[in-house]
Amino acid sequence: MRSGSLVRRRQLARILRELRQKAGMTIETAAPLLDFSPSKLSRIENAHQGVDVHAVRSMMDVFGVGGERWGEIVELTREANAKGWWRAYGLDDQGYVPLEAEASAVRDYTVSHVPGLLQTPAYARALLASSLQRPSGTGLDRDVTVRMIRQERLTSPVEPLELLTVVEETALHRPVGGAAVMRAQLDHLAAAAALETVTLQVLPTEVGAHPGINGAFTVLSFDGLGEPDVGYVEHPVGSVHIEKSEHVERARLVFGHLRSVALSSPESVALVERVAAQL
Repeated sequence: MRSGSLVRRRQLARILRELRQKAGMTIETAAPLLDFSPSKLSRIENAHQGVDVHAVRSMMDVFGVGGERWGEIVELTREANAKGWWRAYGLDDQGYVPLEAEASAVRDYTVSHVPGLLQTPAYARALLASSLQRPSGTGLDRDVTVRMIRQERLTSPVEPLELLTVVEETALHRPVGGAAVMRAQLDHLAAAAALETVTLQVLPTEVGAHPGINGAFTVLSFDGLGEPDVGYVEHPVGSVHIEKSEHVERARLVFGHLRSVALSSPESVALVERVAAQL
């Protein structure tokens, strides 16, 4: 089951804002009735601050909400305040993992390595260990474990995650972890491409310049939750979430173009198998 308090909090914030507006109230008129400051109510409505069930019940009283809607919103509030599975591994609710945990589909373009959702444990370990911010001991074990847990949704019978990925051919030739690790990784990649939830395409080097040449990116979709797509870009010193609709739309367009010039899925698997055979 999908569970991610970050996305649920955003969903709850949007609903509470819509209920206030439907009640014909501004933030300035509603806040005193809730014993909130206008700034606090604004933070709640923008998902910058959490809110508990008691406060949400007060808000629904003030906004005139009742019936089945009441129970639905209370349940959503509990979900928004629940701790995601990643908390047990030292991760907070602000990074990529909570977003992916709620996503229905991920469009992932990678340049220099195999996508995290398709990595073997040995490949992931070698890749994570190469970081200049290298985790040591338990930290590295933890990060590899988190990556493997994320992959479980690709084969989950309940709310599975759909992965559409375009991988630069360069990533297939980079011997992360050495020849044996890389061969096992490529074999795993070819096998994973057969999953109903996975669409793998390789962008051959011969394509030359293309719209995605400036770097990797991810677009996450949240079907059924009423939330807009979110873009995500990781860079050497951190990461950034992209939420402006025009920027996310641009990312979707670029991804669509990359898919149009990449090899088909069968051609991509054949190339992966040829590279693996050469190791």
